[in-house]
Amino acid sequence: MPRISEQKIERISEQILFYLYSIFPKQVFTADIAKEIARDEEFIKNLLIKLEKRKLIIKINKNSQGIQYSRRLRWRISNKAHDIYKINQ
Repeated sequence: MPRISEQKIERISEQILFYLYSIFPKQVFTADIAKEIARDEEFIKNLLIKLEKRKLIIKINKNSQGIQYSRRLRWRISNKAHDIYKINQ
């Protein structure tokens, strides 16, 4: 499989951020993001973790009752990133 360039990875990351911005404050699972962006779930998960390290998105690992997920993660855009997007729109 060919390697994806850093430029394309950044563009896919921007697509993820825009998708999370467009559905804010809804929290979606990794599989839903992968389906929307039309990419592999593991690839998207790696990008989401990198975006979390940059504090652009927030990982939610508990459901509404406070029970921790064993295998799934939900994501939402951080408030800081949402404000930046809102100013630039």
